[in-house]
Amino acid sequence: MDALQAIKGRKSYRSTFKTEPIPREDLREIVEAGFLAPSGCNLQTTKFIAVDDPELVKKLAEIYGHEWAATAPAAILLLTKKVIAPSGETYYIQDFAAAAENILIAATAKGYATTWIEGQLHHNGEDRKMAQLLGVPEDLNVAVYLPIGIPDSTVPAPKKMAFEERAWFNGYGG
Repeated sequence: MDALQAIKGRKSYRSTFKTEPIPREDLREIVEAGFLAPSGCNLQTTKFIAVDDPELVKKLAEIYGHEWAATAPAAILLLTKKVIAPSGETYYIQDFAAAAENILIAATAKGYATTWIEGQLHHNGEDRKMAQLLGVPEDLNVAVYLPIGIPDSTVPAPKKMAFEERAWFNGYGG
C-alpha cells in the first residue's frame, strides 16, 4: 500500500480486535515510523514503548477503562516532556503529534487498526498510572496511547468536508 492509500484508508478504530498477535517485527516497523517523524530543532522529544506482553496490554486497557482496548494484542505509548529549544520555543506537542500520525499511517499500511488516545488519559491520572506500570521515569509523561491489532469489524470512514471547503490555491477561499 502506498502512503496516500494508507492516509486515505486510515480511520480511528474503537472496537474489538482479532486475537492474532502482531509480529514483533511489524510492531518495530510501526514504532520506527513514529521514531522517524520530524522533530522541532531535531530535539527528538518523543520516546516510545511498544507493548506486546498480553498481561501488560490488558492492564493498560484496564487503566484506560474501555473494554474494547483489552482485546488489542499490542499497544504503543508515546512519551514526552516539555523541552525548550534554543529559540525559546517548545515543539514537544508537534513532535509527538507528528510521530503519532506516522504510526497511524504505518499501522494502516500494514493492515492494522488503532486510534489516537490522548486527552482521555488525563481525567483521573490514567497517563501517570500507565507510566508507573511501565516504569517510565518521572520526568516523562505518557502523551498518547494506541491499542493496536487486526480489526475485528469495519468502521465507516468519517465524513470529510469537500476539498474546496477547506483548501484553496493562491489565497484563502480562492
